[in-house]
Amino acid sequence: MSDRGPITTASRRLALFDLDGTLLTGDTDVLWCAFLIDEGVLERAAFEAANAVVAERYARGEITPAEFCAFYAATLAGRGAADWAPLRQRFVAAVIAPRLGAEALALVEQHRASGDRLVVTTATGRYLAEPIAERLGIADLIASELEVAAGVFTGRNTGVLNMREGKVARLKGWLEAERLSEAALSAAIFYSDSINDLALLSAVGEPVVVDPDPRLAAEAARRAWPMLRLDRRLPGGAVEP
Repeated sequence: MSDRGPITTASRRLALFDLDGTLLTGDTDVLWCAFLIDEGVLERAAFEAANAVVAERYARGEITPAEFCAFYAATLAGRGAADWAPLRQRFVAAVIAPRLGAEALALVEQHRASGDRLVVTTATGRYLAEPIAERLGIADLIASELEVAAGVFTGRNTGVLNMREGKVARLKGWLEAERLSEAALSAAIFYSDSINDLALLSAVGEPVVVDPDPRLAAEAARRAWPMLRLDRRLPGGAVEP
């Protein structure tokens, strides 16, 4: 037996949340790229159209995890975490915070009040996802990992990407690290908007789709999964397309 003690089932139900398009209106990586273009950090001619194409391919479930994660990891290349910190702070405050709507926040608080253990699981890189999870008051975060060399982001990812089947693999690894049995999955609830999360939605005991993309909506209807619609109005009354 391990000196860390036996693996046990979760004493609290796991409430798993996708971030982008689920709790957040929009996609963190796409918004970050657009923010850096507006700030003059990235060249508009080189990145604007490419950002749109990557976002569209992701929404259709056509892009590979390696392609998706590598494109956005590259936006951080050449600087360290401390160098990016002022821009990241402004980005989260000005762009992300207004997109965490009241109904999404209430959903999180409902599970917190029920005593569930809250986990954000996202394909977004940890460096951008961490302050968002902190703003949500969620300590447990599973995200794609970014490679660092000599204190600087290389623009590459490392380890298993937290996307599609990788989300299942990473969650199982997290359960093992937390000394929890995989049986906790059968009691877990998971919220997601994206066909890219079909593998994890299929693995949990209680899948819930939130403002799903067309492919996930069709799959949810076929499987009789419950569906939530959240208010996606942004400040000023605009609605995210």
